[in-house]
Amino acid sequence: MKAKKKSGKADIEFSQPKKTPLLVRFMLWIKHIPASDIFRILAGFAFIFLVLVVIIFVSEANSNSRINNFFDAFWYSLVTITTVGYGDITPSTLLGRLAGIILLLFGVVAFAGVSGKIASVFFDRQIKKDRGLIRLEKIKNHFLICGWKPNFDRILLGIISANPDIPIDHIVLINNASPENMDIIKTDKRFKGLIYLFGDYTDEATLLRANVKYAERALILSDYSQNSSPMEIDSRTVLAVLTIGSLNSRIYTAAELIDSKFRQHLSLAHCDEIILSTDYERSILVSASSGTGLSHVLRELITEKSGEGLIIKDIPFEFIGKTYREYRRSLSGGRVLIGLLENTGNFYSRRKEALHEAQKNPNIRQIVNNLKKIKRLKSNEPILTPPDEYIIKPNSRGIFVSGRKRTDFTLDGTALDDSQILNEEGGSDDR
Repeated sequence: MKAKKKSGKADIEFSQPKKTPLLVRFMLWIKHIPASDIFRILAGFAFIFLVLVVIIFVSEANSNSRINNFFDAFWYSLVTITTVGYGDITPSTLLGRLAGIILLLFGVVAFAGVSGKIASVFFDRQIKKDRGLIRLEKIKNHFLICGWKPNFDRILLGIISANPDIPIDHIVLINNASPENMDIIKTDKRFKGLIYLFGDYTDEATLLRANVKYAERALILSDYSQNSSPMEIDSRTVLAVLTIGSLNSRIYTAAELIDSKFRQHLSLAHCDEIILSTDYERSILVSASSGTGLSHVLRELITEKSGEGLIIKDIPFEFIGKTYREYRRSLSGGRVLIGLLENTGNFYSRRKEALHEAQKNPNIRQIVNNLKKIKRLKSNEPILTPPDEYIIKPNSRGIFVSGRKRTDFTLDGTALDDSQILNEEGGSDDR
């Protein structure tokens, strides 16, 4: 219906808004219901359903229909509301048939709305997961990898290979790299199960979404996802270590720096491992210029293959407090012990243990000396080739070198193992 209003020479038409159909309005209402209210809505539907069952039972009690008891009324209502409609039982009274019509319409609307809402919830959850917008609440003892850099997929493969004890669904990536860069990771079957969170890893809210309070380890890479200068990248790395440490003091943190001048900041933040990638690269180039072949040695020592190169292994408990000689003589096999790694693990955990031990001594002067030692405590401190009488301290691990298995061939193509190669070499020396 339209009404016209004259104002001078112009005619302005006003049209009344069209009413939205009841079914459409109900569907829109269902769509905007929070997921937490679904159970209350289902309870309301159940109440209305039971009311209609009672109406049908009462109206058909004295009729000639086949609805003879409450269960018959319930059965008819159930097959009607689910739009199955067997037709074996039907009401004969007007009130019963009207209730049946209401049940039929109510069933179509209710099931369409509820199923649409459930599908919407799962669809939204999948979209959030793909975009890295989910919140982790149940995961614990997981590994956080913060930042993105070129060849990120190769870095991830190396991390997975070097940490076979960590399930792949306990590795969480946090960065704000472009979707194109992250799609390479998400579509690669080798990384199936990895968890991805989009966001700034220096932001507390993002880290809380990653459940950082219950994480076991964190690796902060030099982040090249944005067009930032090296100073800005290192500043974000320091900020990330500080933020993660403030949220979880028990987490083991390792961070990569471009410029070594930021190392002092990470040391003050008690970062457990500091990787100076640029300095390492420069040192290798300098050593290569002297023609010593050191770069090949380092390549063999720092390998991604498990069980080869430099290896850090736990020291059996019975050798804690014993001498370095005793531990070295107990070893057998192809690995060579070259030193100890002291104060391994999280810095705050080691300091707490050291404080507890320092306070056990009844001598005040000795307590003061112990506290001074704690102040100088360094996490993951390597002691290379210590003297034989050196006492192995608690929380120490062994540093080993393990070479690759050599395979040579005879003139007829037969492979020789290591022992045969050594025998051949020994025989040639004798000759």
